[in-house]
Amino acid sequence: MVNVAACGSDGDGDKKAGPDSFKGQTLTLWAMDGSTPKQWMKDVKAEFEKKTGAKLKFEVQQWNGIQQKITTALSESDPPDVIEIGNTQTPAYARTGGLADLGDLKKDLGKDWTASLNASAVYDGKQYAAPWFAVNRTVVYNKKIWAEAGIKGTPKTRDEFFDALDKIEKKTDAEPIYMPGQNWYFFDGLLIGKNADLVKKKGGKWVSNLADPKVGEAMEIYKKYASYSKAPKDKDEATPQQAEVFAKGKTGAFIGLGWEGATAAEANPKIKDDIGYFTIPGETAGKPEGVFLGGSNLAVAAGSEKQELAKEFLKIALSDKNEGALAKEGGVIPNKQSLQSNLKGNPSAEAAAPAVEGGGLTPLIPEWGAVENPPNPIKTYMTSVLKGKSHAAAAKAVEGEMNKRLSQKQ
Repeated sequence: MVNVAACGSDGDGDKKAGPDSFKGQTLTLWAMDGSTPKQWMKDVKAEFEKKTGAKLKFEVQQWNGIQQKITTALSESDPPDVIEIGNTQTPAYARTGGLADLGDLKKDLGKDWTASLNASAVYDGKQYAAPWFAVNRTVVYNKKIWAEAGIKGTPKTRDEFFDALDKIEKKTDAEPIYMPGQNWYFFDGLLIGKNADLVKKKGGKWVSNLADPKVGEAMEIYKKYASYSKAPKDKDEATPQQAEVFAKGKTGAFIGLGWEGATAAEANPKIKDDIGYFTIPGETAGKPEGVFLGGSNLAVAAGSEKQELAKEFLKIALSDKNEGALAKEGGVIPNKQSLQSNLKGNPSAEAAAPAVEGGGLTPLIPEWGAVENPPNPIKTYMTSVLKGKSHAAAAKAVEGEMNKRLSQKQ
């Protein structure tokens, strides 16, 4: 790919911002369906157009097939200028040369971006995107069932959580927790908590590190959670949808995203007032469990001829005012810890926020995407362990498939 934007300073878009400084230009933004709350988008568009004199063309994209669509767009001569990209997908796009270097923007705007969120926006030591927002899992629980079991308050350590599940098992007819065998992103959080790496470099190539004993330790924790559940060992949290299982009112808890609690309440309004949230507790009080930080970054296409205008948009969209408004309206985790006060009054987001600092992602390498394609070999590993195979044997059985996927050309 030819990086037409990096050369510099005599392009149409290389102007200083000010009223009407970009008059007559149109900036194209691709954002995913559901990412931009209506009022937020309206306010950002108005501020951008007033400040720059340019127009903002906002195009909503669907998740289905988006990776190929973005890959194709970035290789063309007239790509969208600013693109929302999934945080775990950022390294793959950066590697192709499709994204502009935003190092100067990081210096101006991102001095206090949360490190765990910014990690995915950096590839090969360079800033190729800006962290926009994140979401992570919490414990969604049924207050009525917990009260019936005599549990007061919410657990602050993993052992206290297991004690609570014990009480539900002994004192109620409810399933203590719904934990299917392949809730892979919750397992990834346990791996993050154990500092367990899923890949390692060998002979200059990335290969599986699934056999690492630390991975086995994380899987033992998962296995204990699953022992309190009747959920299928060979299915994930979407088969069936765990929120719909929880909605029946016969489950003490599940680990999921904030919107899943809302889905359960919608499916069975009778349990709406019984739904509560708390941070997934870790080994010690005050240090939550590791969590997978799903979310999005904003990037500028390297092929865009409107680099400076695109950066003006990012400065507006990512300002403390607008980032805080996004968190408040969308219930998502903002890119700075100082802005988390905007989550007040949103119980699921308030429960998610404390885990963000110690959260993480899947391996930030371009080759990782192929590993998660169905059938995900890590899910196969998880089911094997839950069905009685040792960690070492289960890891060895899928190692070849993982290595094959890690060696696929991107």
